[in-house]
Amino acid sequence: MTIGVVGRKCGMTRIFTEEGISIPVSVIEVEPNRVTQFKTVESDGYQAVQVTVGARRASRVTKPQAGHFAKAQVEAGRTVCEFRLNDGEYKAGDTLGVSLFEAGQKVDVTGQSKGKGFAGTIKRWNFRGQDNSHGNSISHRVPGSIGQCQTPGRVFKGKKMSGHLGAERVTVQSLVVVRVDAERNLLLVKGAIPGAPGGDVLVRPAVKA
Repeated sequence: MTIGVVGRKCGMTRIFTEEGISIPVSVIEVEPNRVTQFKTVESDGYQAVQVTVGARRASRVTKPQAGHFAKAQVEAGRTVCEFRLNDGEYKAGDTLGVSLFEAGQKVDVTGQSKGKGFAGTIKRWNFRGQDNSHGNSISHRVPGSIGQCQTPGRVFKGKKMSGHLGAERVTVQSLVVVRVDAERNLLLVKGAIPGAPGGDVLVRPAVKA
């Protein structure tokens, strides 16, 4: 079973096939993922591998984190993630990288979407706007009615209204790996992935492949 890796979104570009077709791709830089812990069913109740990536100044690492990294004898990273396993075995100090994937493979990419702040119903939920004329003067972008009358006498939970948009965990499924650049630790994935350039993303084998 191929486990996932933690990467960093570099941005988007395009590549051309031999037929001259332009393919939009997202570029993901995958620094070496250092294994900090291997969890087993006997000791933890489930099987998983825990990894860290990047580097963090010692002054920014808490004492519990510093002890955890020291026990694994790995450099402190900027984040800690774990991936479930069905089989296979790793030990602290092992490294994972782009070599886990191959061109043509489908992957799921998880990241934090761009924050949009407070948004209205048109931007947030794709509501249609009301008439610009025909007697309408101040209700062009308002949502309209949010419920009924005395029955039920309340607004139902989950009603689509204005509110905070973005800055949440998003997964895009079944993206095709177009190219694996092992020399530069780059993964080129067809299409867009969540988040702004520079943000961390999780790349895992597609569950629907």
